[in-house]
Amino acid sequence: MNGAASLVKTLLGGGLTTCFANPGTSEMHFVAALDEHPELRCILCLFEGGTSGAADGYNRMSDAVAATLLHLAPGFGNALANVHNALKANSGMLNVVGDHADYHLRFDSPLKGDVAGVTGTVSHWVRTADDARSVAADGAAALRAARTMNGQIATLILPANTAWEDADGPAEVSPPPALQRPSSEAIEAAAKALSQPGAALLLGSRAPYGETAELAGQIAAKTGCRLLADFLMRRMERGLDAVAMDRLRYVVDDNVGFLNGTTNLVLVGGTRPVSFFAYPGKPSTPEPADCALWELCGPGMDIRWTLEALADELGAGTAQAARVAGAVPEVPSGSMELEKIGQAIAALMPENAIIVDESVTVGRAIAPAFSSAPRHDLLSTTGGAIGQGLPVATGAAVACPDRKVIALTGDGSAMYTVQSLWTMAREELDVTVIVFANRGYQILRGELANVGVETVGRNAVRMLDVDDPLLDWVALARGHGVPAMRVEDTDGFVAALRRSLGVSGPALIEVVC
Repeated sequence: MNGAASLVKTLLGGGLTTCFANPGTSEMHFVAALDEHPELRCILCLFEGGTSGAADGYNRMSDAVAATLLHLAPGFGNALANVHNALKANSGMLNVVGDHADYHLRFDSPLKGDVAGVTGTVSHWVRTADDARSVAADGAAALRAARTMNGQIATLILPANTAWEDADGPAEVSPPPALQRPSSEAIEAAAKALSQPGAALLLGSRAPYGETAELAGQIAAKTGCRLLADFLMRRMERGLDAVAMDRLRYVVDDNVGFLNGTTNLVLVGGTRPVSFFAYPGKPSTPEPADCALWELCGPGMDIRWTLEALADELGAGTAQAARVAGAVPEVPSGSMELEKIGQAIAALMPENAIIVDESVTVGRAIAPAFSSAPRHDLLSTTGGAIGQGLPVATGAAVACPDRKVIALTGDGSAMYTVQSLWTMAREELDVTVIVFANRGYQILRGELANVGVETVGRNAVRMLDVDDPLLDWVALARGHGVPAMRVEDTDGFVAALRRSLGVSGPALIEVVC
C-alpha cells in the first residue's frame, strides 16, 4: 500500500469516521485512498472555511474528532478563521494538509508556501511526514493529539510523494494521556469559597451540558452560589427543565454590572472572563477588583472529576439542581418585531433541537425567549471570527442527523461562508437557516460608539452597510439548492418556520428587519 492508504486505514482503525474536505492536486492520492473506504464519510465543502467550521460543529455535538482535508498553505489560510474559532471552542480537530512533494519544494512553484508556519499559528500540534513509511505513525500521533486535553487542533502536513510512495501497514492509535486533575487542597479551598456570600461558579468548555451541568447545579443548590456560564460557549443546554444558569454578558458595562458584588469566582472548564475588546476608560476583565479568582479547572483538565470532587467535598450529592421553569410562549402575530421572532422560534422549535447562534446584534433581542423554549442545545460564537454559524450548523447536523438544527445568522456574517448552503443541500442536512437581513454590519455601528466615535460620515457608512445593492437571500439560497422564503412580518415568519420545521432537509428564511 502507499502512504495515503496507510493513513486512511490508521484513521479508520482509530475510530475516525468523518472527513470534511476541499482537496487539490497534492491530495489526489489521499482522495483515491478515501475512495477505497466508503465507511469513512467524506463531505465536500466549497470553501475551506466551511471544512474547519463543520469539523468544529461536529466535535461540539459528538465530542468525536473529524478530519479536514486541505490544500497547501493557501488552502489552510482560507480555513484559518474557523480553525481559530474551533481553538477557542476547545474542539478536537485533525487537519490533513497536503504539500508539494519534498523534492519539488526547492523550486519556487506558484502555490509554494510555509505550510508549517501558517498552520502553527492555530494548532497545538504540527508535524510534517518525513517519508511514506512514517505516515501511518504520524497519523496515529495526530489523532491522539487531537483527542488530548479534551480536544486539540492537530495538523499533519503530508508531502505529495509521501502519499504515493510505498508504505508499511497502518499504525495503532494509542489513547490520549489522562486528564490533569486539581489537587485535594484546591478542591477544598474552592468548596469553601463557593460557600461564602456573593460566590459564583463559572462554567466553560464542556461543563454547561450533560452530567457536568447536573453536578454544577447540585453544587449551586447546596452552597447557594450563582451558577454562571461564559457568554461565548461551545455548547450549553438551555430551555425548560434545563439546569438553571445565567450567561455572562457581551457588552462590557453590562458584564461589570452583572458581576458586581461577586466575592469569589470559581472557574471550572474555562478561563478568566475577559472583555471582547479594549475600550477607552473601560476594564479588560469584568469581575470586581476585590473578587477572589479561583482557576480550579481549565478546559483541558478533567472537568467531570473536578465537579464530582467538589460535590463530594460539599456533600451536595442529594441536592436538587434548580431547573428552568415556565411554559412555552404563545405563537405571536402582527408586525415585525425581533422579540416576537424570538418568541416564535421558542414556541415552534421541537424538543432537543440544536440552535447555532451567530446572529450577533439581533441575538440580544431574540435570545431571551429561548429560556422558555423546549429543552435544546445552544452553540454560540467562540473565537469571534465571522462566518462560523453556517459551517458549525453543517457539522452539528452531520453529527446529529436525528435532531433539528436551527442556524441564526446575520446577512453580513452569512456571506463569509455562504457556500455551506450547498453542502447542506447535497448532504440533505436537516438545517433551518434564519438570516436576519438588517442590511449591514450593525454590531460595528455600536462599536464605533463604544470607542468614542461620535460623527459617522460617508466612508464609515459604506464600510458598515451592505444595502447597495441589496443581498437577495432567497436567490442565493435557491442558487445553492436550498428552498427559501422572505418574510417581512411576524405572521409570515411563523408560517415559514412551521413549513421548514415540518419537513426534513435544509431551508432558509430571510427575515427583513
